[in-house]
Amino acid sequence: MLVLAVDTSTPAVTSGLVRLRDDGDAARIETLAVRVTDNPRAHAEVLTPQILECLTEAGYAPADLEAVVVGVGPGPFTGLRVGMATAAAFGDALGIPVYGVCSLDAIAADVERDGTGEEGNLLVVTDARRREVYWARYVAGCRVEGPAVHKPAEVTAEPSVRVAGSPAHTGLFDLPAVAVHTPSVAGLVSVAADRLHAREVPEPLVPLYLRRPDAVATADRRK
Repeated sequence: MLVLAVDTSTPAVTSGLVRLRDDGDAARIETLAVRVTDNPRAHAEVLTPQILECLTEAGYAPADLEAVVVGVGPGPFTGLRVGMATAAAFGDALGIPVYGVCSLDAIAADVERDGTGEEGNLLVVTDARRREVYWARYVAGCRVEGPAVHKPAEVTAEPSVRVAGSPAHTGLFDLPAVAVHTPSVAGLVSVAADRLHAREVPEPLVPLYLRRPDAVATADRRK
């Protein structure tokens, strides 16, 4: 199955093509092409060109895609909606399903896939701006707490024994840091792999903003 994966929940604009195979009982994920641009202000400008570059590099056309997986956050309002709107547009234009996954789950999945998540409870944190972090905890790749948004001082390190995510924020916790900073395309697809294999009808995309957007209409400010 050829899957397009995108994520704009962090400053990194991530897109790529993944081949999802089923070898017996084990799903095998092969990354065919990937583009990552680290620029929080470039989501709208570079995402679609990145996707087209990945298709060209891998030798496929948009019509060859069979599904789309997109990170639904948590993330800042403006960047997050670019990725979700683009994913939805590809799905609608091609008549293929679009699966939303928690972006923090994808980071945790990457830690597990790299074999670096075997030492117990994992804390994943990303930049929520306003001197806050988005965070969640995982055991063996399964989320046991979160996602939520708080000031770093309000998020306890324990019972986690490792931390992954934004390097500027993992250092705020007295825990060994895993070098997995943003969701990869393989991590995104691995979170949705069971649904993809089952050909499930995806649920509607719901962004995990976790708080109201910074930009609001003038009428809303008066309320």
